[in-house]
Amino acid sequence: MVRENEIRENEVSITPPEATDAGLTFIGRISTPWVSRLGCPRQGRHDGPICRIEIFAPWVEALKGVERFERLEILYWLDRSRRDLVLQSPANNGETHGTFALRSPVRPNPIGTSIVQLEAVEGSVLLVRGLDCLDGTPLIDLKPDRTLFKPIAPPQPGDFETGDNGTAHYCKKV
Repeated sequence: MVRENEIRENEVSITPPEATDAGLTFIGRISTPWVSRLGCPRQGRHDGPICRIEIFAPWVEALKGVERFERLEILYWLDRSRRDLVLQSPANNGETHGTFALRSPVRPNPIGTSIVQLEAVEGSVLLVRGLDCLDGTPLIDLKPDRTLFKPIAPPQPGDFETGDNGTAHYCKKV
């Protein structure tokens, strides 16, 4: 059985550089049923348990209009995750993968993101399904799911750019 924060076979940790954090402001706190990473789902499910996202003052007014969206993208700080692994072995079989090729909570900047189903808004609290974080996780931000959002601001020139005459293949899978 793998224990929390254990280094598995062939995993590589580093001594991270001195933190120069960006000065994030946590805008809320997430309540979930999970108190240990070992019991937490690896990916949230839209039929999973209802979780609560409490928005702190003075940010409550920023929720105005959020109820119009079926799904939200939630960004949160995985405050209990290690930050020093560059190679990880998620299957615990000795085969390693680079941290940036995984959705593991173990990252240099442990930012988690989930697309959640919005069930209800009760004042400063959002009731959602689809989270995959521990109880008490700090909230960084939330926004409408980009697949449901149409910009409210007038269009600008970059909105109509579609490519560069087919010469670049930046997102092409090899």
